[in-house]
Amino acid sequence: MHNLDSGFSTSYLVALVMGLFSALHCLGMCGSIIGTLTLSLRKEIRENKALLVPFVFSYNLGRITSYTVAGFLAGLVHNMLMMPLGEGEGHRILQIVSALIMAGAGLHIAGWFPRFAYIEKSGVLLWKAIEPYGRRLIPVQTLPQAYVFGMIWGWLPCGLVYAAVGLATTAGNEYRGALTMLAFGVGTLPAVVGVGLMTSLMVRLSSMKKFRQAAGISLILLALLAAFPWLNPGVVHAMHDNF
Repeated sequence: MHNLDSGFSTSYLVALVMGLFSALHCLGMCGSIIGTLTLSLRKEIRENKALLVPFVFSYNLGRITSYTVAGFLAGLVHNMLMMPLGEGEGHRILQIVSALIMAGAGLHIAGWFPRFAYIEKSGVLLWKAIEPYGRRLIPVQTLPQAYVFGMIWGWLPCGLVYAAVGLATTAGNEYRGALTMLAFGVGTLPAVVGVGLMTSLMVRLSSMKKFRQAAGISLILLALLAAFPWLNPGVVHAMHDNF
């Protein structure tokens, strides 16, 4: 039980930190979307932070809801793969694949692996099917509309989200997969909410090469942690507790 719990703690810790350090990519991918949504609100809402903040959080709550659903589905995939492969070997294969995707995302963000963008195209068909429903909600008039748009936005093709979903497949089951993606979504909140409240400043930061390279290197380091979870101090501590 300790080993499974340690691996799970690694997955949601890495997912949370990945969300935090992937901020610059999120700004580049999602900044224009939430900026457009913010500008589409009525003038009295845009100019009043007390009214604007609930809309921005509603967008993001919907987005994180979709991430959590994706994590739940990833956990189901884990369970299906464990049946033919076996718990130990199957889990290790998923760890390595997840780490490779995460490292590819880091190289892509840093500008060293542009071909990683092809992975994002894997979700284009789903996005084309649901994106028109989101477009119908603009301009957003109510908080429930903002939440629903956020749920649609959560399925926007994004290599980093796919990397986090890959990590969620290693969490152990569907509930832990959902919590892993919830942690990732919470990690992205500071940057994406910041776009909604300080659009021009945050988007300018996302275009700075050094910031993007720092975020990419951080993701590569997280990929190593995902591939070798025993490097996590929390896991080492748990292992010592077994003796």
